[in-house]
Amino acid sequence: MKLASEQDRFLGMDYYITDSPGCGGIIRRNPEDFLVVEVFEDLGYEGGRYLVIEVEKTDWDTHHLIREMSRHLRISQKRFGWAGTKDKRAITRQRISIMNLDESELDRIRLPDIKINVLGRTNRAVGLGDLLGNRFSITIRELSCPDPARSLASVSEEIKRHKGVANYFGVQRFGDIRPITHLVGEALARGKAEEAARIFLALPYAGEQERTREARERLWESGDIQAARNDFPGYLHHELAMLNYLAEHPGDYAHSFDVLSVNLKRLFVHAYQSYLFNRILSLRLAKSMPLDEALVGDVVCFSKGGMPDMDKTQEVTEDNLEAIARLVNRGRAFVTLPLIGFESRLAEGRQGEIERQVLQEEDILPEGFKVVENPDLGSRGTRRTALCPVDPKIRVEGDSAQLEFILPKGSYATVVLREYMKDAS
Repeated sequence: MKLASEQDRFLGMDYYITDSPGCGGIIRRNPEDFLVVEVFEDLGYEGGRYLVIEVEKTDWDTHHLIREMSRHLRISQKRFGWAGTKDKRAITRQRISIMNLDESELDRIRLPDIKINVLGRTNRAVGLGDLLGNRFSITIRELSCPDPARSLASVSEEIKRHKGVANYFGVQRFGDIRPITHLVGEALARGKAEEAARIFLALPYAGEQERTREARERLWESGDIQAARNDFPGYLHHELAMLNYLAEHPGDYAHSFDVLSVNLKRLFVHAYQSYLFNRILSLRLAKSMPLDEALVGDVVCFSKGGMPDMDKTQEVTEDNLEAIARLVNRGRAFVTLPLIGFESRLAEGRQGEIERQVLQEEDILPEGFKVVENPDLGSRGTRRTALCPVDPKIRVEGDSAQLEFILPKGSYATVVLREYMKDAS
């Protein structure tokens, strides 16, 4: 099993599931190189208070788009619903619902590089539960291996043998340019709200714009909230909102996160859960425990419409092992790992030992995810499949390759790409 890059290991992704050499290359040279289309059930829109639209956007972050749409429509962001955050440096098509909005009001939205298609009306907001998955078409350019077709085929053969790839959370979960979201969440889970706010506002990162990095460095060194309000560039909307709150409510660091949208403020603790999940998954791989086979003590979920359903789980025992093994082999049950929260119940057997080891090494307890200072930031916990099934179709032309595949909701295309590219970015 091949050890991953230092950057991946910083996010808990310690290994590749494939041993074949990577093809190198780069992704996202242009937004057109990364196409993402949401896959939904065949939903009928027969009327209701929510207007449902499909938005095709180029080089737009979802949170930024929602903020700008709400500004143009002069309505609260709380009236928007969507199924998931999409990549920025890409062309993406996703569904968005807007409560109590007439279709004619969409004419007020005048934003570059977006196209809006009205799908109809419904009586409930679009949410994560509606999404089946995402369809990707991705181009890798400047392949650096001698025989790209052979290299890519070799990785594909290994992925097929493993029945997929390790279902890690990709770098987007933690921040593409500034992967610190899990550090903020860790501080919150430890009851260190001031440290969490300080990391989010002020921890500088090399990949940021120079003006942004220097402003963060000054705040990191001085801690001067008032000075930072004047110093931070205007495009740092979230940071400025928090700085303004802290200037008016000195010391109330836990509730300073409440100025952010609900989806955004919950990302922090969720990102720390994701980091712990990655670590647990890496340790399972390190101990040569299968991802496509249930062991005694594991917790499996069952299939709903061909996709994992986390509402239906069961612990694997000696008594039901044989029956569950048949279901797993037929794709009707899936091995899961925990996203630790304050209601999490850890597994038994060897998998339980792994979960307890990671929590001990991190010196964190599930109760920490209540975030007592501000429970709105906390998380009860859930589960996620250990394996991400995928079967890419690949076309190679010169030193470029196009990969097309569908992933279940919540799984990351970059986690698939890293197996093909290895240490490339």
